[in-house]
Amino acid sequence: MTNTIELHKHKFAAWSASTAARASPLCRFDVVTGIAVLESAGFTSEFSEPSSLPGPENIDTEHLAWRDKLMVEASTRGIKNLTHGVAAKLANTYLKVRFVCGGHHEHPNVGHLHPPIDRLLLDGLADENVGGFAKEWRRYRDWGWSNFSSEQYEQVISQIRLALR
Repeated sequence: MTNTIELHKHKFAAWSASTAARASPLCRFDVVTGIAVLESAGFTSEFSEPSSLPGPENIDTEHLAWRDKLMVEASTRGIKNLTHGVAAKLANTYLKVRFVCGGHHEHPNVGHLHPPIDRLLLDGLADENVGGFAKEWRRYRDWGWSNFSSEQYEQVISQIRLALR
């Protein structure tokens, strides 16, 4: 395989996402396995155009499908405790590195991607009382991003959108 710029971007995004997601003490896996999970779920070097991302009306449905695919692929590789929170961290970090930091930050589809959720983000939102929701941010932080169920994850994303209005 030729080392194209898209392959380099993909490798860095996949490494970054795997490194970030495996930080959870509840869901340990090596970076190579994390990359394999991402690639099996469709996060490949060919997934490179922001026009291939869902629009704002479909991002949440597609995000749930991505999380489900990541969880299935993780399970087939012996990772039994990959939650929606960890799957979201894998997807969101990959997408942020690949598209936001990859120079597509002004594309409308990129602007609707979910941010990587973690303790650092939730602490910052609470400390700054973003949207007047400090109490909620602390509650989400205390749940622990890597423990998030699908419903909890979606609640956090909804709260972020509400705070940014």
